[in-house]
Amino acid sequence: MKVGLVGCGNISQIYLQNAATMFRNIEIIKCADLKKDAAQKCAEKWGIEAVSIDNLLADKEIEIVLNLTTPQSHVEIDLAALQFSKHVYAEKPFAIDMESAAKVIKLAEEKKLRVGSAPDTFLGSAHQTCRKMIDSNLIGKVMSGVAFMMCPGHESWHPSPGFYYLQGGGPLFDMGPYYITALVNMLGKVKRVCAINNRATNLRQGYGVNENKTFPVEVDTHVSAILEFENSAVVNLICSFDVQKHSNYREIELYGTEGSLHVPDPNNFGGEIRFFKKGLTKNWADAQDSLPYNTNSRALGLADMIDAIENNREHRCNGKIAYHVLEVMCGIIESGKCGRSIDIQSSCSRPEVLDKKF
Repeated sequence: MKVGLVGCGNISQIYLQNAATMFRNIEIIKCADLKKDAAQKCAEKWGIEAVSIDNLLADKEIEIVLNLTTPQSHVEIDLAALQFSKHVYAEKPFAIDMESAAKVIKLAEEKKLRVGSAPDTFLGSAHQTCRKMIDSNLIGKVMSGVAFMMCPGHESWHPSPGFYYLQGGGPLFDMGPYYITALVNMLGKVKRVCAINNRATNLRQGYGVNENKTFPVEVDTHVSAILEFENSAVVNLICSFDVQKHSNYREIELYGTEGSLHVPDPNNFGGEIRFFKKGLTKNWADAQDSLPYNTNSRALGLADMIDAIENNREHRCNGKIAYHVLEVMCGIIESGKCGRSIDIQSSCSRPEVLDKKF
């Protein structure tokens, strides 16, 4: 299917590369950005056409809009694409508030169009293998777990890190979608959340590539949450831009009645999988990973959505999952403010395991 890309920032390059070399069903033909020079540079590098955002949205040749804008613009572009009767696939987070996200879901349903959203890393070989291990009851019933994403922030290396500290940013909305989506894929939907959150400062000092720059902080930059899943599992989640160094790395561990499972960084498609099985292993054992997509396969969710449209099935990175993950994150923020647990109202189903290539 023919795709128009909106947002020619850092993340766009891996989408363009993978569309050109990895996925046979994605054809990105045009790109647009508020910064015309960014769109032109992108177009010249990848042999596509640079146009205005309005022209891209109105182009009848384009069937899907790939929305790679910053989080604050996701809903605006999604709604505009749907109004022009185009399917849309956006980067994470799906939206920065529930009200605007609901508008996207409603309009897509009215127009009978598809809405997809990153992350798609949970479709990678490592996470699909972990999903199959849990489904096979290898570690018994999952009762608890931990998930860590901790770093000192992005102001040392990112060329434009300011949006990470505005509404819709922060460690939870930036990295939380990877962890929460991976957990939903393995465990199912979240029932309730509670959290305590804080921030180190209201003004981040840039260094490295952002030496002598400052960035105002509108959101909490350390989030400590507990997620209760409908299957009764309880997972502790920490997302932080306020940790200078640690030894937990970026990982998930799940603890079941018969063993434990080490799940690799959910920001990656592959990674080292380890498990312990009571009565079978004396220590951690390595798990074999033989499923497709163990390298950086961003755009996999889009490829799956195109295949789903052509074969009249549900796509895996669908709007219901994205909406549910967004509600979990909004619930974590609200819990931190009000000091009580928050019930999650939305529902979603675990997507089918992915064991094919596109």
